[in-house]
This record gives sequence, C-alpha cells and structure tokens, in this order.
Amino acid sequence: MDKIIAVRFFRSGRGNEPVREWLYTLDKEDRKIIGVDIQTVEFGFPLGMPLVKKVDTKYKLWEVRSTLSSDKIARVIFTVYKDCMILLHGFIKKDQQMPQKDKNIAIERRKKLDLGECDEK
Repeated sequence: MDKIIAVRFFRSGRGNEPVREWLYTLDKEDRKIIGVDIQTVEFGFPLGMPLVKKVDTKYKLWEVRSTLSSDKIARVIFTVYKDCMILLHGFIKKDQQMPQKDKNIAIERRKKLDLGECDEK
C-alpha cells in the first residue's frame, strides 16, 4: 500500500521543528500512538471523524485526534499542500473546545510556510 500524502514537520526560520520537539516531551507509548494515527492519515487521506477533523477552512487546517495511554487527548494540527501533510502544532487537549491560542499558533505557522519545500521527494 502506498502513502497518499507524505508527512513533513513545519520548520521555523531558525530550523526548529516544534511538533517533533513536542513529541519528544511525551513518553514513548504516547509518541507511538500519535505516530500510528499520523501514519493512518498518510495512507488514507482524506479521512474524517473520529481520527481527523477540519478545524479551519480559511487556512485549510485539520487535526489528528489521538487518545493517549494516560487517558489524555492529544491533537496535531496540520495542513495539506499537494502530497504533503505538514505538521504545524501539537498539544495536549485539556478543554472541550480547542484553545484559540493553539489554533493561532498553527495559523501563524501556516502563514510562514515555504510550501516549495514539499515539492522535494
């Protein structure tokens, strides 16, 4: 089975990859759960609920919804450009609704993307 879209981490102007860095703060089991969920999206995009939910139409943002081993809920906000799934922001969800702060972080990163990087294979 081939990937439908390739996963890329958003990279800041300084070369940081905030989602990758956030993932390393989680325990190994939780990283694996999120990784499997992201891989499911790679091979099955477009997908809907309960795994993927559109969170912003204007900026074309979706979230991968993961239930972690510790009964926590994680979200990874991403955008899609051509055949790339670009991971913009990850966080542990604590409230029923997505915090505007987390959505704003993803929107700001989306605006900064140099989408040409995704054309490389």
